[in-house]
Amino acid sequence: MSKHPVLLEVSDRIATVTLNDPERRNPVTGNDMIAALLETFAKVQADPQVSVMILTGADPAFCAGGDIKEMNDPDSVFRKEPLAAAQSYVDGVQRLPLALYNMDIPTIAAVNGPAVGAGCDLTMMCDMRIASEKARFGEVFLNLGIIPGDAGSWFLLRRLGHQKAADLTFSGRMVEAKEALELGMVLELVPHEKLMERARERAAVIAAKPPRAVRVAKRLMRNAERMDLPDFLNSAAAYQALMHQTEDHHEAVAAFVEKRKPNFTGR
Repeated sequence: MSKHPVLLEVSDRIATVTLNDPERRNPVTGNDMIAALLETFAKVQADPQVSVMILTGADPAFCAGGDIKEMNDPDSVFRKEPLAAAQSYVDGVQRLPLALYNMDIPTIAAVNGPAVGAGCDLTMMCDMRIASEKARFGEVFLNLGIIPGDAGSWFLLRRLGHQKAADLTFSGRMVEAKEALELGMVLELVPHEKLMERARERAAVIAAKPPRAVRVAKRLMRNAERMDLPDFLNSAAAYQALMHQTEDHHEAVAAFVEKRKPNFTGR
């Protein structure tokens, strides 16, 4: 590819990350997409001036997942001997769910078109999903005689519950935008031309909050997924004690008492 496969724009504490291989419908294989996404996610995570990230694709698709044509390439991961293929997943696409899961900022997938296979899973890795009327979702791995090797099943179960995740996984069917809303795959369905505007509106609400509190709240939610209640309560108490000492907390209380808009500095 002559152009960069991922675009990054940061404005008003909002990072917008765009998969940028539209001619091929933004696949994550057969290009440098995975490496570019990992580099971009690391940059966003490390930037204290960013409070929320929007992930979207360059029209007409969100992400086509793996490039099916590559599956016939003798040099591709699909034709390697099993141990080498497994290591390729560990070193490649499996780094995406880890990077998104470990992000300390909220993530919003603005799904502008088809999100298929690994592309569908990429949306599920985000905290929230907003879809345009042109969005379609497909957990299509079984149709190709393979399984979700990118943690898609882990996220799909947690987003939809076992029964809905089982239906989508075992049927391999495509889900139109309206049904995705009914299933709870997406938070909101909007006209295509309004998608990014609406995603930025939601992101702006988060970006207006105290930046450090936003990141700690995200960590707390992540802890809640894997801790039992006693350990989680200890974690919450420790985080809360830290937040009591921040300048932004003191500013929020002062602004409330003085009936004015707070001025958060991230300290």
